[in-house]
Amino acid sequence: MSEHAKKFIAHLQQLKERDRGALATLRHSLAFDPGTYPQAFPYVERFAGADAHRRLALYAVAGLFARHPAQASASFATAFGELMRRRDSASIEQRFIALLRADAENVFEYLKQAISLLATDGLGFNYVQLLDDLSRWLNPNPNLHEQRDRLRRWACDFYRALQPVSETEKN
Repeated sequence: MSEHAKKFIAHLQQLKERDRGALATLRHSLAFDPGTYPQAFPYVERFAGADAHRRLALYAVAGLFARHPAQASASFATAFGELMRRRDSASIEQRFIALLRADAENVFEYLKQAISLLATDGLGFNYVQLLDDLSRWLNPNPNLHEQRDRLRRWACDFYRALQPVSETEKN
């Protein structure tokens, strides 16, 4: 995971602890395309740089974090798999598959829906990893090998989380 992503998520964590108004602004930014809500600029732009797809990922993750600022070590896909295991709902899996098939044009909509579901069950995940993954997802010139690896990793994390936790693993 990149240092840049770690610093950005630490910045969002500080906003969560010290500036509820900033989080409200970032939450509201989800109603707009990433990076187009001027009130969010003071909280994100200093991290943006010239890389357009990285900039979009920063704004998207900032809004998603503001909606559900629950950090955990589990990946996003693992948390979503845990959600499906808890709810035993095929629609969760369908949403996950749709997310994996998403492109740069619609991935934010799928992520917003998924984050809302995770928030309902209080499941957190690793925003640093999500930021790095989303930055690659939005790359207009993707490395196909890297893209397949990310999809495979997400699928593995999701489906592994569906496995029941044994008594020995709980202890």
